[in-house]
Amino acid sequence: MDRWVKRWNTWMAPTKLPGVWKVRDGGHFVRARVTDPTTGRQDEIKKVLTEIDNEVDALKWLDAEKARIKAGGASVLAPKQRFADYAPSLLERKLKTGEIKSARGRERWIYPLVHLIQGTKGVSGFGELFMDQIQPMHFENWRAGIGELILAKDYSPITANGWLNILRHIMARATRELRLGINPIDGVKAFKTTDHETYTEENPNALAPEELTDFLVCMYEEFAIQYAMSYLGFATGLRPSHMRPLRRKGPTPDILWDEGVVLVRRSHTLNAIMNTTKTGRRDRIHVPAEVMGVLRWHVDTQLTTPEQQASELLFPADDGGCRSEGFLAKVFPKVCRMIGLKKKLTPKGMRRTFNDLSRLVSMDDVIQKSISGWTSPRMRELYSTVHPAEQRESIGRVLRLVQGGKASEGGLQGGAHEGESGLHSQLATS
Repeated sequence: MDRWVKRWNTWMAPTKLPGVWKVRDGGHFVRARVTDPTTGRQDEIKKVLTEIDNEVDALKWLDAEKARIKAGGASVLAPKQRFADYAPSLLERKLKTGEIKSARGRERWIYPLVHLIQGTKGVSGFGELFMDQIQPMHFENWRAGIGELILAKDYSPITANGWLNILRHIMARATRELRLGINPIDGVKAFKTTDHETYTEENPNALAPEELTDFLVCMYEEFAIQYAMSYLGFATGLRPSHMRPLRRKGPTPDILWDEGVVLVRRSHTLNAIMNTTKTGRRDRIHVPAEVMGVLRWHVDTQLTTPEQQASELLFPADDGGCRSEGFLAKVFPKVCRMIGLKKKLTPKGMRRTFNDLSRLVSMDDVIQKSISGWTSPRMRELYSTVHPAEQRESIGRVLRLVQGGKASEGGLQGGAHEGESGLHSQLATS
């Protein structure tokens, strides 16, 4: 028979397990003392576990709490969490702490999480798996399944690598936060992208100088409302998301008309304006009079509604708000067809074209970075398209350099035959 006694305002009876009492009204009471290594003091554990009816489970809870305190307050026995619970909670924390700031960044997490949790076209996801039970083979099997979808052209390897990068981040955080011991995704290789061409010789998503002239003339004649933003994009390499929120007036304008300056310090994605740019940079671009002239023309002639005229924005929509992401995207293909251009061009092509034109005029890398905000030489290379004339001229400069050096030494004599370069003729007679 239970021997009920009243302690700490609770009727309880002792059990055979140390530190565990049975509570008359249901559940169990646990009590223990343990030294906290972070303070050197003894902490008392004293708690009524109303939902635990088994004294063995009550002892397990008590032992886990004692172990937590001995470890300095860290959770030694992390509660069981499924991937479907942990991954969204991690995204929520990243949003709260500002690790992810933009709406686009949130979108880049949400859609991959759907695939990683629920699965993709017959490839199982990780949603129901407990975090501490996920094994390396789970990831290898997933990779093999996604690889088959890539071969079937259902997804590109670039998209799949985006999912994999988020998966790596989730598991790295879980390994530390849940004390998994090892990271089971370590060693899982990325998908090869060598056979996947984002930009091809036929479609480099960039315009040559003569093509750009025709493109802008057609834009001016047929789509005047989009002309100024296109002109500014090709002239500076600015992203459309950085041009849409530019302010032409107000307490903090981004267009300094008297100085000929464009301040790039905000971005606009998914109908949300962020007080920062994609890279976190704030750039001050001094533009020539031609650019300022186009922007003035735009303000004087293209802002026709009362809402546009009252808006602080340089490129306001009819209601005075920001233009949509499709503002340029919907007209670029039309202009290409009108001028007979076979290649495809998206608004991102403005940035690629600026990169190519900057190289053609031998713009200093430091100056180019200050204008377009490139974060690394690798990104400049990624956004470059080398034109045939550049290659031909560069090879010619090499040949002229070699020919000039040999001639100065007096070691090679003889002129070029008709149809032959001077260097070829000299080498043939050496």
